[in-house]
Amino acid sequence: MPAPELTPPQSHLSEAASHFGAHVLSDVASRAGDIKAAVNGAPGASLPPAPPSVSTPAPVPPDAPPRGVPATDTGLERILRGPSGLGTAGLRLFRREEPPTPSEPSVDTAEGRPVPGLYYHPIPEPDPVRVEEVSRRIKAWALDEVALYPEEWEDQFDGFSVGRYMVGCHPDAPTVDHLMLATRLMVAENAVDDCYCEDHGGSPVGLGERLLLAHTALDPLYTTEEYQPQWSKSLHADAPRRAYRSAMEYFVREAGPSQADRLRHDMARLHMGYLAEAAWAQLDRVPEVWEYLAMRQFNNFRPCPTITDTVGGYELPADLHALAGMQKVIALAGNATTIVNDLYSYTKELDAPGQHLNLPVVIAEREGLSDRDAYLKSVEVHNDLMHDFETEAAALAIACPVPSVQRFLRGVAAWVDGNHHWHRSNTYRYSLPDFW
Repeated sequence: MPAPELTPPQSHLSEAASHFGAHVLSDVASRAGDIKAAVNGAPGASLPPAPPSVSTPAPVPPDAPPRGVPATDTGLERILRGPSGLGTAGLRLFRREEPPTPSEPSVDTAEGRPVPGLYYHPIPEPDPVRVEEVSRRIKAWALDEVALYPEEWEDQFDGFSVGRYMVGCHPDAPTVDHLMLATRLMVAENAVDDCYCEDHGGSPVGLGERLLLAHTALDPLYTTEEYQPQWSKSLHADAPRRAYRSAMEYFVREAGPSQADRLRHDMARLHMGYLAEAAWAQLDRVPEVWEYLAMRQFNNFRPCPTITDTVGGYELPADLHALAGMQKVIALAGNATTIVNDLYSYTKELDAPGQHLNLPVVIAEREGLSDRDAYLKSVEVHNDLMHDFETEAAALAIACPVPSVQRFLRGVAAWVDGNHHWHRSNTYRYSLPDFW
């Protein structure tokens, strides 16, 4: 008998909604009339119901904190408050007021230490009831359904804390079943990375073949009756393909056709990024900084935040997802979150055999900086990407005041914040260099 659904957590989304004023979004969306009006004539259906209004919204925080310091707000409130500076007042959705007293505990009291000078947004600790249940289910799936790892890797699987990771990144998921969609995919993606590319037998040699065949577990092969059974059998040949196949099967049961195809496209982007990094390894070449950043726009977390609507139980229409402004916001979010990984995994990769490319290593090599100065410059690159993400998302939220767009932007912002929280607090995997 299936386990009863857990009581929904006391999500901080409702709290965030009170901060940025969901009633304002409702009013703006109702004035927009329909998607066509919101996107200046692009075809679309009528607007979905507006989000519920909040009777007594909390004051809206003022301008974003200075670069290099943690911000105290969460979710999309920083996005919807709009850009700051001279001449930008007319671009804001509502008037700025004095901020409320922050309720978030000091990061100094939380587990793990944030990168000094990093621009980020603290989040409440992920709901422990959901974390426990997602952790239980994902381990059962890994062992019983896809035979993901041998017994000697169990401590690494547990130390990854993927349940805590996904609960923190998807605070608006309506059920644990929805959270499991993201959790299976995250585990499967890491299995491919570890087993094909890096820690557990990965190699750049022959990587293209392995990735292409694994990708058919996400984007199925349609061939003749003679060869179809051989392909089907191949999907069970190794742990990465078993994990991809199963995770995608669960995902397409819940996702709409355009959401499933969006994920396939983003996974192809990811695999292309893997191949560029593998080529540099085979050539024993450190790329230029801009080349590395180009690779990281593909080999990054993009497939994770772009399923926020499926995990949230709604759908961002394909034409709105395809907007150039939305694509830019998604790319910037993926780029910023991936540099977070470069910064927190820096010492872990230095301790691993061989050379691992990350932004500090590439900057040090290509720009002739010390390890410390290259790391600190990488923090600045991250902060610039974060501010660009927030500026572009604010502009899109104002230009396209459609409820599904607003919620999707809020979901991407929540994923960005949750991703940093997990990296900062996962002391099993990460520790900071002694540069301060």
